[in-house]
Amino acid sequence: MVYKDIISTENLLKAWKEFIRGKKDKKDVSEFSLKLLNNIFDLHRDLRNKKYKHSKYEHFKITDPKPRDIHKASVRDRLLHHAICSVVSPYFDKKFIYDCYSSRNFKGTHRAMNRFRYFAGKVSKNHTRTCWVLKCDVKKFFATIDHKILLSIFQKHVKDEYINWLIEEIVLSFNTEKGKGLPLGNLTSQLLVNVYMNEFDQFMEHELKVKFYVRYADDFVILSDNKVYLKELLSKIEVFLKNELKLSLHPKKVSIETYVSGVDFLGWVHFADHRVLRTTTKKRAIRGVVGCNTESNITQSYLGLLKHGNGKKIAKNIENVTQTEFGFGT
Repeated sequence: MVYKDIISTENLLKAWKEFIRGKKDKKDVSEFSLKLLNNIFDLHRDLRNKKYKHSKYEHFKITDPKPRDIHKASVRDRLLHHAICSVVSPYFDKKFIYDCYSSRNFKGTHRAMNRFRYFAGKVSKNHTRTCWVLKCDVKKFFATIDHKILLSIFQKHVKDEYINWLIEEIVLSFNTEKGKGLPLGNLTSQLLVNVYMNEFDQFMEHELKVKFYVRYADDFVILSDNKVYLKELLSKIEVFLKNELKLSLHPKKVSIETYVSGVDFLGWVHFADHRVLRTTTKKRAIRGVVGCNTESNITQSYLGLLKHGNGKKIAKNIENVTQTEFGFGT
């Protein structure tokens, strides 16, 4: 992996094709595409001459379901983010542990949930013994990523000085407070938080020898038949996160509970023989399809999600809402 692989015009054009999927009608994307080749050659020249500077961000808020601050980069910068990730992500993917599931090819939430269910079956001996689950959530995850620590970790793995210069330019283009934070809107942020948390993953797997561990971004679970073991593990986890990564766990989102009592993980409440959609997610799904028809992408996306658990009742409600909106219901 070398710098020229990222900045080549071939890679930038390839990244453009990835970037514009579903965005062709966006005003800023359309404007950039009017002089696409000129814009790409200009970007390539700035990168080649080490004169590239990341632009400022456009800030807006979303509710998904809780309020989030999104910082949107320019089309030029987002194109570069795609070009970087197309080269750097495969390099780091080989270094990540198997049970890291966020922002990786052939992983995702559904595979994470299935792995969780598989581990629960192993620990409980096919649900004949009690399975305890330690569930944790990192507090203000993206906002508290430490720039100095992140760049140090990245540079430990990547020796190309120009790639390191480029990553530093992107990391330092944003902060929530001095020396901290990654923007939720950047594709590179998704890669970089995995690079950051890989230190924790390696600690869990190789230092603490944890067998049944699943992480998706800032949410992670550990399963065991021993509740005391999980309590002891929790204190070690808190110390490592604080001392090594300057992160802390969300005090209201840490729990140790039995699997059979229902564990809320990645939007679903998981039980021994089924899983149901979290109540807040159900409400969001109903609100999300108001004004849509049954065949819309939004409706089909929610209906597809519901196939991964016991969601027949809520799926019926969604279908009723969309049909009623268009005069097909009673």
